[in-house]
Amino acid sequence: MDWDTLQKSARKNFNGACRVCRVCNGIVCAGEVPGMGGLGTGTSFTNNVKALADVKFNLRTIHAVNVPNLAVTLLGLSLELPVIAAPIGGISLNMRGAMSEADYVSAIVSGCAKAGVVAMTGDGPKPEIFAAGLAALENEKGRVIPVIKPREPKQIVLLAQQAAAAGALAFGMDIDAAALVNMTRAGQAVGPKSLSELKYIKQHTTIPFIVKGIMTGDEAEACYQAGVDAIVVSNHGGRALDHTPGTAEVLGEISQAVKGKVKIFVDGAIQTGADILKMLALGADAVLIGRFLAKAAVGGGSDGVAFALERLKNELQAAMILTGTADVKGVPPTIIRLSD
Repeated sequence: MDWDTLQKSARKNFNGACRVCRVCNGIVCAGEVPGMGGLGTGTSFTNNVKALADVKFNLRTIHAVNVPNLAVTLLGLSLELPVIAAPIGGISLNMRGAMSEADYVSAIVSGCAKAGVVAMTGDGPKPEIFAAGLAALENEKGRVIPVIKPREPKQIVLLAQQAAAAGALAFGMDIDAAALVNMTRAGQAVGPKSLSELKYIKQHTTIPFIVKGIMTGDEAEACYQAGVDAIVVSNHGGRALDHTPGTAEVLGEISQAVKGKVKIFVDGAIQTGADILKMLALGADAVLIGRFLAKAAVGGGSDGVAFALERLKNELQAAMILTGTADVKGVPPTIIRLSD
């Protein structure tokens, strides 16, 4: 397998839902929701790309870092590199039938397992979307993190209990889907959550609780107060609210608020190993990757996902060597500089 062949295969299989552009910047696909683009003007998606591009590296080569450590353990999950596949659901709608829900989840989960990382799986208006993640747990115990839409708290607890019974070591809630129209139209109301509701969910579940969709320091602090185990700094890939800042732009603020209190994950246009290192330097403990791995799954199945992750691993290692970074568990902010 080679990268060009994988990309060409993905471009063909996507049926136009994603052009698999040479540079994935959200411009061509702006407003294509359903699809793979950003909502409305697509500004939130493009802001993710720009915010990462505005972070520059300090090149350092006078040091003794020859074999940096890329492995990390988070929430009881052992990762060969600090990467988790982001949850993407509703494949038939957003990917125009490129793959079935079950086949997509299987490719992502299996590919991640081959590469020594874990995958988050999605939720949606059709029961089979969440069920696909639970089914994947049968084959990869402890290597799947089911993510639940911000449903009514008792329903979230019920689904989290199902995830735990199936072997999940953690579960998530993508609170940034609080205004998702297709859920409400299907009679499965979603909405924002109060501090007391977050506490209720945490108190009535047994495995670590991850809240995805945090974009401000005060809401990160609220998650800590609720007992949440980890947050994901995310604007839902630019698909929830138009005109939000990029995740790399707000990550530093959030890190200052809760670093060391909860685990901090982040997503948002991460496509290279260098992007991963930038996010770690800004304060993240690990990153979530969505579209990049989705293209690999559509183009090459589980082997494509494993191949893409190996590419990220090699790029991350090179970036660490060229910045004098010895360990992903302690990336110093001094390796980067921010644009004015």
